[in-house]
Amino acid sequence: MGVSPDGQPPAGPAGWKHTTRPEGDHGVTLFWRIFSLNAVVLTVATVGLLLGPVTVSTPVVLTEAVVLVAGLAAMLIANAVLLRLGLAPLARLTRTMTEVDLLRPGTRLPVTGSAGIAALIEAFNAMLDRLESERATSAARALSAQEAERRRVAQELHDEIGQTLTAVLLELKRVADQAPAPVSDQLRQVQETTRNSLDEIRRIARRLRPGVLEELGLASALRALAVEFSTAGLTVHRQIGTDLPELGDNVELVLYRVAQEGLTNVARHADARKVALSLRRDGAEVELTIRDDGRGLGTAAEGAGLRGMRERALLIGARLTFAPGPEGGTDVRLRVAPAGRAA
Repeated sequence: MGVSPDGQPPAGPAGWKHTTRPEGDHGVTLFWRIFSLNAVVLTVATVGLLLGPVTVSTPVVLTEAVVLVAGLAAMLIANAVLLRLGLAPLARLTRTMTEVDLLRPGTRLPVTGSAGIAALIEAFNAMLDRLESERATSAARALSAQEAERRRVAQELHDEIGQTLTAVLLELKRVADQAPAPVSDQLRQVQETTRNSLDEIRRIARRLRPGVLEELGLASALRALAVEFSTAGLTVHRQIGTDLPELGDNVELVLYRVAQEGLTNVARHADARKVALSLRRDGAEVELTIRDDGRGLGTAAEGAGLRGMRERALLIGARLTFAPGPEGGTDVRLRVAPAGRAA
């Protein structure tokens, strides 16, 4: 391995941090630590046998066997206690490894224990740093590509299919006006079906590419979203603050997409009748709340929709929480500072 001009080893792969041993640690490996613990127990037992009044006869009498078994049990108990204390950091590391979630960043372990365990914990923390950074970067790229693809599909739906169906509607109207009565009625039914299909395509295009967000801003986009989801059986009450600070384009897009996904989940899965959608200023932050009166999340695992919302929130440094509502249902909250980092 080469060295740099200042005599230091070359840096490792990008994202890895150079770690140092805890102060006072002399590089004792895990093997030698366990060996030392066992050696201490056996040494104490040997010294006890040498200095104590215990002797072993041939054949072994009952009292001597009892003393030996008791001594063995004491050694095993002492060994187990010392090993449990020595390997406790490994148990914490194991629990953290099974519970860590990159969508909930910031989980780190304190560097404790012997050299081998401390080095393992430091390596684990460094790995989490690297994975969280790489996940944030890759998620930003993926979501950016997703938004670009949505804009492209929406544009094609509007320009290609929308215009084609519009031409079909005009042609159907012309033919229906010239056709005899029975045929004319059937053509007008086809015309109505085509018109409904055109409206549905336009609705899908609006959801793929929120033009109102780009043209009129977040408040108007959320109002339009609430109207869109106020369908038969579901009422959306909206409350948009008038003192909202200036938000960046990425922050507004994430807020809109989280609101859109939250309302979609309510409409599809919550079996709710009412939804409250609010966006307000709370101190130095902006809070988006979606609260329904449905059946709640229950014990089901988070699906792709909820995890997608978490990924979007991470891109702007926002905090996203899911909790039971005060009157049942689910309470979704996203809090972000106006100066959230860009996606």
